Amino acid sequence: MKQQEFKRYLVTSALPYANGPIHIGHLAGVYIPADIYVRYLRLAGRKVCFVGGSDEHGVPITIRARQQGVAPQDIVDKYHFQIKESFQRLGISFDVYSRTSSGIHHKTASAFFKKLYDSGKLLEKETEQFYDPQTRTFLADRYIVGTCPRCSYSDAYGDQCEKCGSTLSPDELINPRSSISGSIPEKRMTKHWYLPLDEYESWLRKWILEDHKEWKPNVYGQCKSWLDNGLQPRAVSRDLDWGVPVPVEGGQGKVLYVWFDAPIGYISNTIELFPDTWETWWKDKDTKMVHFIGKDNIVFHCIVFPSMLKAHGGYILPENVPANEFLNLEGEKISTSRNWAVWLHEYLDELPGKEDVLRYTLCSTMPETKDNDFTWKDFQARNNNELVAILGNFVNRAVVLTHKYFNGLVPAAGSLTDYDKEVMRSVPGMASALEDHLEHYRFRDALKEAMNLARLGNKYLADTEPWKVAKTGMERVATILNFSLQLCARLTVALDPFLPFTTAKLRNILNMSRPLPWQDLARKTLLPGGHRLNEPVLLFDKIDDTTIETQVAKLKKPGPDKKDVAPALAECSFTDFEKMDIRVATVLQAERVPKTDKLLKLTIDTGLDQRVIVSGIAQYYAPEDMIGRQICILANLAPRTIRGIVSQGMILMAKEPEGFMRVISPLEEISNGAVVG
Repeated sequence: MKQQEFKRYLVTSALPYANGPIHIGHLAGVYIPADIYVRYLRLAGRKVCFVGGSDEHGVPITIRARQQGVAPQDIVDKYHFQIKESFQRLGISFDVYSRTSSGIHHKTASAFFKKLYDSGKLLEKETEQFYDPQTRTFLADRYIVGTCPRCSYSDAYGDQCEKCGSTLSPDELINPRSSISGSIPEKRMTKHWYLPLDEYESWLRKWILEDHKEWKPNVYGQCKSWLDNGLQPRAVSRDLDWGVPVPVEGGQGKVLYVWFDAPIGYISNTIELFPDTWETWWKDKDTKMVHFIGKDNIVFHCIVFPSMLKAHGGYILPENVPANEFLNLEGEKISTSRNWAVWLHEYLDELPGKEDVLRYTLCSTMPETKDNDFTWKDFQARNNNELVAILGNFVNRAVVLTHKYFNGLVPAAGSLTDYDKEVMRSVPGMASALEDHLEHYRFRDALKEAMNLARLGNKYLADTEPWKVAKTGMERVATILNFSLQLCARLTVALDPFLPFTTAKLRNILNMSRPLPWQDLARKTLLPGGHRLNEPVLLFDKIDDTTIETQVAKLKKPGPDKKDVAPALAECSFTDFEKMDIRVATVLQAERVPKTDKLLKLTIDTGLDQRVIVSGIAQYYAPEDMIGRQICILANLAPRTIRGIVSQGMILMAKEPEGFMRVISPLEEISNGAVVG
């Protein structure tokens, strides 16, 4: 269908996990391109709904909560509001930004599942899955760690190795263990529901490979690869206690799988915004739906979610999924665990007023078809050599000269030279190219074309030299400055999707009362003769080396949610170490110490004897978590009486920077009394 045939545009952006802050990789991959497209559509007079929100049911959230000793809701509350505020400060112009922990979402996702269940679109089957016998819970893939079979990294997750990037399954891991307890997981039977993706394979082949050949090569190619390898049924439920409960008989203790739950968030967030008319956006064929995502979400938005919508019936399907690749940082893959990232909220705090510099740089380096790289030196160069020297310089010269020669009033144009006419003829073509790039999601090319208007203005002023012409005749100066100011007004339109804070400042300088619509790019006169300009101010200022060096130095330091690792203690001798009798023991009984919040009374078998240890771990472990667990103890610590109980020894614990304590347990079962050393 042609662009103008659609009555409305539904634009979604990937829902970020609410388990940490937003970084520049997220922005360049998803949110900057989505916002550019939406702002352009609005300027063009299109009816748009821009949907965003936080994904709050992922396993990373439960892991973060367990690490910090808090409830998952505490984690998502913290990061949802931080992310939402960061987007607002950067000018990401969502019509709605909600969350998947909302009541509306739970209701919507449950009803969606129930419709598929009732209409027989789901498979029900029992399978073997990994189970942690110590915590008595089934383990999600991310709760299983082990050695990667590809690169031998010892802490690979059950779904992916973060060192080499390989996609894995828990069965492929060498020496798998539970990340919760450290115990060796078992295989146990459990029942789940599956979406039979294989039944939609032929339909997907036609819909994607034949009907959407216009999709970006990286998107089209990944979809073709998945389809060529054959699709398999995919579980839509999992054994977990955090998420949307499975709303059917037998679903107790199970929740909707996050990949199934999260994209329904686009629907529930739209319902939250338009409770009475949401179906117009999701079920009317005159709506064009576009998903903005990163490459790690291509399969979910091009294959899985469309299959869900097809199975449900009544919903429109995405017309395009212009996914981007990954953005690297200073030549290395962004790593949140290593703090090799530029965090948005920190950037906004530390470089105030430079929102558009980040937007400009990320658009210029946007990884549209292949991975690209962000460097702080490039950030500085784009600000100083392009935004300051080209855009800012042109606008400032045009406005300053108008104040100097015409008292700040837009002069009327006189007769045009052949050079004037040649320059003016180039403008409509540049505007047309800019629009074509935006319509087809080529945002890097679009930004270059918009900046070409500023380059054109700079060259025009340099070639015509009004400061010299003023010595012989002001009529010619008036024509030169009139054209230059009309170009400045056009820049408020052309650059508005990319640099909204800058164009607002430019409109104020030009004394424009409102933003101009997109079609005004084609008009010759946007500022009438005699229109008064405001006093000039600089659009941008230079960024010095010290600012850049400070940002580079921050990399690899503890991240925005991490504290410094505790410093090393004073050196001890080997003789001192030999005094410690560290042994393996098994917890036989565990109970809370009455009238305390932190203490557990543990009866343990040390291999030498049975004894009692009182330990302040009740805020991290319930008594039932400890029974049967092997631990390491300092066996020859002098006895202490705690709350009337004689404690003989101390449990070895590891304290994380966030303050969370973990029991140190052997990876494999070992004899009680075994000496650690």
